Amino acid sequence: MQETGKVIVQTDAAPVPIGPYSQAVKAGDLVFVAGQLGIDPASGELAAADAAGQTRRIMENIQAILEMAGSGLGRIVKTTIFVVDLRDFGEINKVYAEFFPFEQPARSTVQVAALPMGGRVEIEAVAVLTQSAGVPAGGGLGGY
Repeated sequence: MQETGKVIVQTDAAPVPIGPYSQAVKAGDLVFVAGQLGIDPASGELAAADAAGQTRRIMENIQAILEMAGSGLGRIVKTTIFVVDLRDFGEINKVYAEFFPFEQPARSTVQVAALPMGGRVEIEAVAVLTQSAGVPAGGGLGGY
């Protein structure tokens, strides 16, 4: 069932959802990206065993989804990070920061008991679709 004003976002450049959910949903001027694991879209497997490698793949997946939606990393306003072990927070933070060299979004971090597929980290994001003053669509990784 599709509600008026809600658009489902799907790209082959990010992993196929492993459950009954969409990669992202556009509603109004926002795009809501579902929690992403560090899954390589080509293999369907975790891209790395460590939290840093998974975080890098997650951010690449989020970037691909946002670009398909007509947004970008520079338009993210809020992320939530779910991590199995807070001792991984330093390496997650280091990789995460590479994708937001200037204006970092608001963020929450929550330790969880487990994640699907044995993942160590999962990240969800909310981004704006409309151009905001001083915030380019691409953002991160040289997009400024």
